[in-house]
Amino acid sequence: QLQLVESGGGLVQPGGSLRLSCAASGFAKDYYIIGWFRQAPGKEREGVSAISSFGGRTSYADSVKGRFTGSRDNAKNTVYLHMNSLKPEDTAVYYCAADGDYARVSLTARDYDYWGQGTQVTVSS
Repeated sequence: QLQLVESGGGLVQPGGSLRLSCAASGFAKDYYIIGWFRQAPGKEREGVSAISSFGGRTSYADSVKGRFTGSRDNAKNTVYLHMNSLKPEDTAVYYCAADGDYARVSLTARDYDYWGQGTQVTVSS
């Protein structure tokens, strides 16, 4: 079993920055692919970013490329999503999730086995 807890969400003005954290605990936590997803009211869950076990491979949605960066610190059992140049359309609940298939860095929600509870990000002036 793997447990994931997100933090770092909040209210930020357009053009601002936030850093989300995903704290992982449980068996073989260092080896899971960690993905970030978001879901806005009335919309489907969208894959935003994914990072491989030791950070060597990443994947990003086109809508966030150049603005969001994923990183991980396995010594701290934490994965981060650095979000810059935030836009109102980035407003959503953000979730981190874990995938046990080491061969991929997927942005597809059904590929992920474990999920956190989510953290709200609101971009508004």
